[in-house]
Amino acid sequence: MSTDSLPDFLSGLNAAYLEELYAEYANSDGPNADWAAWFSALKGDASEADHRAIREQLRRKAQAPLHHSATGGAAFEKQAAALRLINAYRFRGHQAADLDPLKLEPRPPVTELDPGHHGLVAADMDTVLHTGSLVAPESLPLSEIMDLLQEVYTGRIGSEYMHITDTEQKRWIQQRLEGTRVRPGLDASGKRHLLKRLVAAEGIERYLHRRYTGQKRFSLEGSETLIPALDELIQRAGSGETREIVIGMAHRGRLNVLVNVLGKPPRILFDEFEDKGTDTNVLGDVKYHLGYSADIDTPGGAVHVVLAFNPSHLEAVDPVVEGSVCARQKRRGDATGRQVLPVLIHGDAALSGQGVVMETLNMSQARGYRTGGTVHLVVNNQIGFTMSNPVDARSSVYCTEVAKMVQAPIFHVNGDDPEAVIFVTRLALDFRTRFARDVVVDVVSYRRHGHNEADEPAVTQPIMYRKIRQMPTVMELYTRKLVSEGVATPDAVEEYKERYRVSLEDQGVVAENFVDDVSNEFSVDWSPYWGTDWTTHAKTAVGKRQLRPLAEKLNQVPKGFELHPRVKRILDDRKKMAAGAMAADWGFAETMAYATLLVEGHGVRLTGQDSGRGTFFHRHAVLHNQKNGDTHVPLRHLGSSQADFTVIDSLLSEEAALGFEYGYATAEPTTLVVWEAQFGDFANGAQVMVDQFITSGQEKWNRLCHLVMMLPHGYEGAGPEHSSARLERYLQLSAGHNIQVCVPTTPAQMFHLLRRQVVRPFRRPLVIMSPKSLLRFKPSMSSLDQLARGRFYNAIGETADLDPERVRRIVLCSGKVFYDLDAERAARGLEDVALVRIEQLYPFPKKAVLRAMAPFINATRVVWCQEEPRNQGAWYQSQHHLRGILRPGQTLGVSSRPLSASPASGYYRVHVAMQKSLVWNALGIKQGLSVVPRADGELKQA
Repeated sequence: MSTDSLPDFLSGLNAAYLEELYAEYANSDGPNADWAAWFSALKGDASEADHRAIREQLRRKAQAPLHHSATGGAAFEKQAAALRLINAYRFRGHQAADLDPLKLEPRPPVTELDPGHHGLVAADMDTVLHTGSLVAPESLPLSEIMDLLQEVYTGRIGSEYMHITDTEQKRWIQQRLEGTRVRPGLDASGKRHLLKRLVAAEGIERYLHRRYTGQKRFSLEGSETLIPALDELIQRAGSGETREIVIGMAHRGRLNVLVNVLGKPPRILFDEFEDKGTDTNVLGDVKYHLGYSADIDTPGGAVHVVLAFNPSHLEAVDPVVEGSVCARQKRRGDATGRQVLPVLIHGDAALSGQGVVMETLNMSQARGYRTGGTVHLVVNNQIGFTMSNPVDARSSVYCTEVAKMVQAPIFHVNGDDPEAVIFVTRLALDFRTRFARDVVVDVVSYRRHGHNEADEPAVTQPIMYRKIRQMPTVMELYTRKLVSEGVATPDAVEEYKERYRVSLEDQGVVAENFVDDVSNEFSVDWSPYWGTDWTTHAKTAVGKRQLRPLAEKLNQVPKGFELHPRVKRILDDRKKMAAGAMAADWGFAETMAYATLLVEGHGVRLTGQDSGRGTFFHRHAVLHNQKNGDTHVPLRHLGSSQADFTVIDSLLSEEAALGFEYGYATAEPTTLVVWEAQFGDFANGAQVMVDQFITSGQEKWNRLCHLVMMLPHGYEGAGPEHSSARLERYLQLSAGHNIQVCVPTTPAQMFHLLRRQVVRPFRRPLVIMSPKSLLRFKPSMSSLDQLARGRFYNAIGETADLDPERVRRIVLCSGKVFYDLDAERAARGLEDVALVRIEQLYPFPKKAVLRAMAPFINATRVVWCQEEPRNQGAWYQSQHHLRGILRPGQTLGVSSRPLSASPASGYYRVHVAMQKSLVWNALGIKQGLSVVPRADGELKQA
């Protein structure tokens, strides 16, 4: 068939639709038989390569002016109009769907859904037309096509999926929506079970409201269908391959989920309300931030369900859940993601308002972060805190628009229709299982009380809450429905309520299908890591007989693999380092630390921006073939029994990327998990994770974590944002030995520090102020013996050949500034100044520092020297430790940059002058200038 003879209905608005049908035909996932035959005739004997040309011909023909033939033209136009109408409902039907239980705002009419817009009139309703790709009989009267479209696309479910470019996914969704007419197919027993879950969801809220009047609980009332939705999700997932589910959610409805889904005994919840049974070993957290885990029986066996701990930062838990799921999938060898399912429960305002949501979505299909897709449930209260106008909450009609960036299907559903909620829950889970991609269920509901139970919401939303107070609950609405259907009786419903109330009074588990004492070969025993101390000794040295063969393997590349000349020189140097012919640099030492851990059975996961190569061109854990772009990762080729090494150049994200690694580390205690900031201050973008999870998680939730944060730090004149990793922040957050903050000054120190983090049973986060300019600085390099025989030294005493009795001044310092001090001291021939490096600033190693200072019995002046401004760095947070190590007669001073709101100067000349001044002042050189920058960038003497 020539395109010149194409029928007249190929015109106007049906062009996009016909192109879509042809794409399905070309991908062998074609439309119905009539269309397939039509396209086959159009193609004729053309080869597969001609698909593009045919699409272009279709497009040109469809855009050409319409010329009706004498006969059949009107019929063709009616057919084309019907196809356009079908397409319009698929694209825009959700805009006319009955989604809002409150019905506060009338939805504007969608003209494309009116048959008249397409030239179809009342007289056409009995006309039998081809249904195209509609999942229906090949031909139907237009009236029946309209009935099907309205039932599927403008009922109480609004489906958005036509933005997806993958034809298979769209056809699958259409089959499930149109083929079932969005009916869940619940029998009488299923409906009664659903009603019982609603009774429980409402029952716990009303019970708590009466028993603890006015206390905050962040009620789920108005959105009770979340409970049967979660119940259905767990049961359906467990019927398949899923054996673990990790849930992240904010505080709205959390207590309800804990009791009715996870089986937290009410007596524990009541004790929390009454402040009984407090664990004095931790400070704890409010009850609606706490996590929990339980085993739930399903048709396929027990499923371990975890509700992640979450602070008030709402969506901050999203990447933490994904990281935890990733670790669990890794442990199970779950490459498809079907055994461990992530579920994120969002609030509407937070979903659209918080950037970490976008960051987490952006990771969903990225290498190293994939978890096989996430089921997102939105508890859409149509209100954010006390704000009810969506215009103030977001710039889009729906709160879910951000999910379209990963082409996730979005199913909006009226929360007052429990059966519709069950239908889309099943649909969402099945989509995730089939395609391993994210999917969103937006349960549009409302909030019966204020932001918390002490609020009076009518102050700011008088119209909304006037309506809400007149609304029957979803349980009452569904009861009426089942009574009218003869599925339930009023007496039976009252019995359900009474039975649930009694079970709450008994204070035992009220969740259905809760099971106890389930053995799980994939669970992690954290007991070896409790009760440990940071002073516990760890053997981190590795003999040369082990180091040299490993180094040899790390320097091997596949035959024909062409390295970049600069990288080749680095590997050639590393061969010399392994032989002891050259001092070991930082890249060699760090890589050797990973290699030794891997062959000892400890996995290593290293992520960050540019981590494969290393921001400062020092690591080269990933080698790139200059001929064809292939990559080689030597750390994966150490031996058949080695553990897994993962290195990922992360997306340009800090908060979500760091949160992911925190979640991973809390689920996997035997793997070294390292997140590296490209520059140390980049961690500023992840401060919520540092404050709310990493540094405080143990004290709030009793959660151990051994995540390593590697933060490049050091003043080299690179300006404010590339100098400081904000050491002061981590020291300010240090208490109760919650984290470790270290500033290693040699490659050997880095080698032993990284190994110590896993070899020693002490499981606390480690913050490393890692070097930049020292990476290839020869005075900082180490010998192979220091890797083979040494350990990590919390403090390093004087290394120069000084007479201890002549020393009058001791300069304490950390990091790169030691080498500036040492060089200036040598240049001036100072023999009365000793330098002591404190390599671990927290927990403060008092004994080690005292040992390093002990030989200098005549020293009366102790000076802390830091590169940072006086109000930053370690001085303010560590000076009480420093005063605690002074002997009688000793005084303590400080040498630093002047007080400043900015970490460093952006002018190199100012940087040099300040650096010289603080070094001279620390050494007691009188000629030192204390300098401050003027507005014009010049210097003036203070």
